Amino acid sequence: MSKEHKYQTILKWTGNRNRGTENYQAYDRTYEIEVKGKPIVYGSSDPTFRGDKTKYNPEELLVASLSSCHMLWYLHLCSEAGIIAIAYRDIAIGKMEEMKNGSGKFTEVVLQPEATITTESDLKKAKQLHQTAHKFCFIANSVNFPVLCQPSIKQSSNREGDL
Repeated sequence: MSKEHKYQTILKWTGNRNRGTENYQAYDRTYEIEVKGKPIVYGSSDPTFRGDKTKYNPEELLVASLSSCHMLWYLHLCSEAGIIAIAYRDIAIGKMEEMKNGSGKFTEVVLQPEATITTESDLKKAKQLHQTAHKFCFIANSVNFPVLCQPSIKQSSNREGDL
């Protein structure tokens, strides 16, 4: 039996400079994303598209969503398998192709998770769990472009978890 989950966000455009969208240069691309009870996320378009480079753009948020979903599944699977992860970071890279007509699409995202596990943990199993996490990731299962995963794992006796 499947379960349905719903997620609500409120998006508010904040870029009206008292001229609305009178012309392409007349407005800012800034907006706010709100989820009840959470801090506001301040967004804009990519600077290439007249956006504010100090704010998150939708493309960055998509790449971050893929990266964080994979991480959360990986940590969950580690905890179930007796793998003690003590540090994790991912430098994820998304590639987007812009078409001649101005539209665009992502062509791939490459996740590069770097995990540190304890020396008692099974290194081979820890590597395999990245494949399982990839299969379970809600966001990766929802996009129509390849999401590649190139993990690296090291072991440490220090449980503080510095990468």
